[in-house]
Amino acid sequence: MEERLVDIIDSNGRVLHTYPITLGETGEGAGDAEYQTKALQAAAHGQLVSDTELLGLSARMHKSRAGRLQPSSDEISTTSQTRLGLEQVVREQAYALWEQEGRPDGRAEEFWHRALEQHLKGRAYVLWQQEGSPDGGADKNWHQTREFQSQ
Repeated sequence: MEERLVDIIDSNGRVLHTYPITLGETGEGAGDAEYQTKALQAAAHGQLVSDTELLGLSARMHKSRAGRLQPSSDEISTTSQTRLGLEQVVREQAYALWEQEGRPDGRAEEFWHRALEQHLKGRAYVLWQQEGSPDGGADKNWHQTREFQSQ
């Protein structure tokens, strides 16, 4: 049961969302088309766009800067590799930080930035470990992670 990321693209060529897709046991040896079809079904079911815009959607296999997503021991959700996924992960972490500090008023932006920083540092660390912890590699992964966030 291989999980693969599939981008959903609107009629203007803009990526709206990236879905992690698993086909189950019947997916052994499945081609890209099966993953793309399931991602389009997920977009329709999740009401990613209005019904009238559904026919204008297309799908493609997701490619990151490092190439196609490969299974790994990354403990950080692969959905955080998308803009919407990253925002959701950071939102949840910011909320947890806010609750831990007693739900203070007027500090939402502070908690957002702290959560983003924590997440990006965690992502960079995991990437560095996956590369075998090379000397100087931590800085490279930190810069790559920050670059992704700023786009």
